[in-house]
Amino acid sequence: MELQNIIFTDAHKEVREKARTIAIELLLPHAAKHDKEESYNEAAMAEAAKQGLLGTWIPKEYGGSGVGILGLALVVEELSKCDPAFGVAFAVNALGSIPLIIGGTEDQKNTYLPKVASGEYACAFALSEKFAGSDAGGLSVRAEQEEGGWRIFGEKKWTTNGSRADLITCFAVTDPKSRSRRISAFIVKNTDEGFSIRLDEDKMGIRSVPVSETVFNGVFVPDDRLLGERAGLGFKHSMMTLDWARPGVAAQAVGTAAGALDLAVTYATQRKQFSKPIVSFQMVQAMLADMATETEAARWLNYQTAALADAGKSVSKIAAMSKCFATDTAVKVATDAVQIFGGYGFMENYPVAKYYRDAKILQIYEGTNQVQRLIIARNLVKEAGKMEHYTSVIPKETQEAFGGELVGGNC
Repeated sequence: MELQNIIFTDAHKEVREKARTIAIELLLPHAAKHDKEESYNEAAMAEAAKQGLLGTWIPKEYGGSGVGILGLALVVEELSKCDPAFGVAFAVNALGSIPLIIGGTEDQKNTYLPKVASGEYACAFALSEKFAGSDAGGLSVRAEQEEGGWRIFGEKKWTTNGSRADLITCFAVTDPKSRSRRISAFIVKNTDEGFSIRLDEDKMGIRSVPVSETVFNGVFVPDDRLLGERAGLGFKHSMMTLDWARPGVAAQAVGTAAGALDLAVTYATQRKQFSKPIVSFQMVQAMLADMATETEAARWLNYQTAALADAGKSVSKIAAMSKCFATDTAVKVATDAVQIFGGYGFMENYPVAKYYRDAKILQIYEGTNQVQRLIIARNLVKEAGKMEHYTSVIPKETQEAFGGELVGGNC
């Protein structure tokens, strides 16, 4: 695997410290309240905008700070450590605007990205449908061309930030007969006639960020809001976006794991059984050691992924690895943290329960971890053909015993 130097500039350190301050002052004290009320932490998002954090991943020429995907990972990790749900709320702005960075025209970038960076526009990414979750190529929402633009028909499912977003990147079928150019992406505004929110889902976790069912009832978008120079590039844009955005999901996972670990360590030093703190028990120590090691491994795998993305390298395989490993780690660490809390960990008035609930979605959205493993395996198969130093790993005598070819189930 190609390696990339991970360099933390002063700009990286600055955005991380700003995110940490917001997390400690505006997220940690209010996370339980927003979770119970299913209410959005407007104050924290306003402060993130004020501090310029919503421009972290946006290039300087379009109003951002140009700190890139590594900067995004650092910010999201710090926010998620104190409130995993807010980490999602923040990161989805990147997911919704990265298609513009990747495939937008210069006019589109200059029109919309500065408003995303300033916090004027919140974003959402409308790809999933009721019958097209992991099968991103199987969309049924369609866009029909007419004079001056396109008209979108259909419904999207699980649009994170949907009821709060000003801009929605919507993927729709524009050429049903094509295999490679079937889907296009459109910039939809929440004020467009025919756009509506059918419902905000009642969720197990990440309850303070809306996940919506979005309806496109003949929404008209002018030609200048077809993403890119021409139709048919939507599937390519969506896959590239997910590659770039997966470090943001992995960062949510690392932050979630780190927050749950901190709670577990603190509790283990305070909780006494048999007249001594439970942290003195070797079984608890072993659990904490594994939790810390796996969290740290996930963190640095993700930093490497983000650094490669910022360097313009292909990250499909390592992004899948990072997302898969980090989110599995978050679920495991949160589960073990609840175990260390014992019966109290099952109680909602203890904060670790929320980390447990919030962690699960990380293994599902932006590509299930089963899909990530398929991506990893397919890349490994491709790479196997390039390993010319291995002419064969089957001993010559074994091949000769089978007539030069191993077939069937004999070996």
